[in-house]
Amino acid sequence: MLCITHNLTDPYFNIASEEYLLKNFSDDIFMLYRNRPSIIVGKHQNTFAEVNHWFAKENNVHVVRRLSGGGTVFHDLGNLNFTFIQNGHEGSLVDFKRFTEPILRVLQSMGVPADRSGRNDLIIHGLKFSGNAEHIYKNRTLHHGTLLFSSKLNSLGEALRVNPDHYLDKAVKSVRSPVTNIIDHLPVPVLLETFSETIVNHVFSILPNITTYKFSTTDIENIEKLVNEKYSTWDWNYGYSPRFTMHKTGYLNEKPVSFTLEIEKGIIRQSSIEINNVKSSLFEDAFKNQYFKEEIVMEIIAQSFGKSDAEAVLRIIF
Repeated sequence: MLCITHNLTDPYFNIASEEYLLKNFSDDIFMLYRNRPSIIVGKHQNTFAEVNHWFAKENNVHVVRRLSGGGTVFHDLGNLNFTFIQNGHEGSLVDFKRFTEPILRVLQSMGVPADRSGRNDLIIHGLKFSGNAEHIYKNRTLHHGTLLFSSKLNSLGEALRVNPDHYLDKAVKSVRSPVTNIIDHLPVPVLLETFSETIVNHVFSILPNITTYKFSTTDIENIEKLVNEKYSTWDWNYGYSPRFTMHKTGYLNEKPVSFTLEIEKGIIRQSSIEINNVKSSLFEDAFKNQYFKEEIVMEIIAQSFGKSDAEAVLRIIF
């Protein structure tokens, strides 16, 4: 088994590295990493319905779709991410208990009453501190999880604050749970770096033939290529979202406005727009077959509503 730890905190790079290691290595792998503030969306989710767009934009929070399913999670430098990639056999590839057991053992050895919930989460006194997901590729399992150590929980809440009633789709929905930081339950506080070292030491003690591995120049080039072609693109992070209908209402100059947009592969296929309870076919034609990107929608709005009202309308739609 290879053990990889590094100080790179680019979420696009780190999420891409998991796919690269899964598909291009034959070794079993254990990896620890941290990300700058970011929202990590499950493969089968509707990003628009999971992410607080304005919070992410105004706080420079990156949005990245990962390879595995499950719900949306928030990363920051107070969160430690662990990844297991292991070879297996059909029928025994999915095993959340096996991959989370080392983490539980470490925490329990440190005096933290950590346990496993029925939803593949790890909890302390009923509060979630770790969300986990898996992806199968051929005979290899990618298992990864979050470890909220000293994260900014207020930011986590704001980043994922979205009204689900505004969206109609068949995408996988996140289940919001009360969360906690590990550091608040340690009998003796330690630094996150110490916690990380403790996990690595435990993994080395329980797994045979484990060695340290550092990304080579070729590895980094290939991962960055994957970032550029996939993980940093709007098409993957937003456009990949399943077909959905968005309905939002608000007020513009004290007049009610209503937007209903049907979006498929990131493109507005149909729209219904009402201003002061009067339907506007002119605006509907302008939206049709346009990408549901902020800059494109902004341009349409500015032409239709005027520049002075454009941002107010944009905030209703997004």
